[in-house]
Amino acid sequence: MSAASPSTTRRPSARERLLAAADELFYAEGVHTVGIDRIIERAGVAKASLYSSFGSKEELVRAYLENRHEIRRNRIRAGLERFDNPRDRLLGVFDVLAEVTATPGFRGCAFYNASAESVAEGGAVEQVSNANRAWTRGLFTELARDAGVADPPALADQLMILYDGASVGARMDKHSAAAALARGVAARLVDAALAGE
Repeated sequence: MSAASPSTTRRPSARERLLAAADELFYAEGVHTVGIDRIIERAGVAKASLYSSFGSKEELVRAYLENRHEIRRNRIRAGLERFDNPRDRLLGVFDVLAEVTATPGFRGCAFYNASAESVAEGGAVEQVSNANRAWTRGLFTELARDAGVADPPALADQLMILYDGASVGARMDKHSAAAALARGVAARLVDAALAGE
């Protein structure tokens, strides 16, 4: 006769609850609009928990954006696994974007949104947003190199502009077709780059 197994459900830590509340509120309403009292209330923790977990609102914003960056990287990497050849993988970044922009509650890029609100040069928003953009540009460069493009950084810069425009267009027009349109333009750029044009 076996003993009953104890419940394995673990209650999220105060840090996890604060980060989840920040993610929800910052993305929906903005990093500067939402005060720490609302985050603390939503997380159901004491004010001291915020300061012991993050030290300041700025560091909570950093953690929120770093978490978004990690989720985004993992989503793109996982999404690209379904493509078999380098050209399709390069264009597949736009397919993943189309899926994201079609999800309910899509409010644009968390990094663009936070950057538009931020006035602190060199602060957490700028640092994490710059790292996110560098990763995306690096991914486009790597994928262009794998596809055999002669000048991967130049193509990566062009694809970044399309990616940015598709994300903003999907947010502003409240329609995910922008990513599909950007993919079509990207396909022409990639094919021209592969042909050495």
